[in-house]
Amino acid sequence: MRWHPKGYGGRRRDPEQVKREGWQEQGVLAVSVDDDRLSWPERELVRQLGERLYGPRAADDGGCHG
Repeated sequence: MRWHPKGYGGRRRDPEQVKREGWQEQGVLAVSVDDDRLSWPERELVRQLGERLYGPRAADDGGCHG
């Protein structure tokens, strides 16, 4: 019989499952500002929340992309 410490061996969860469980179990939301499932206003809201909570992203130059 093999025994693996927690976090070793077994089946690895995909990132979407980890995000889903984080939201459902702990109320933690992990959202990419580039998630295609979101509309433009939703992505903009995510960007604004991220900047308010954590400051601007290193890749952002502060200008509009277009």
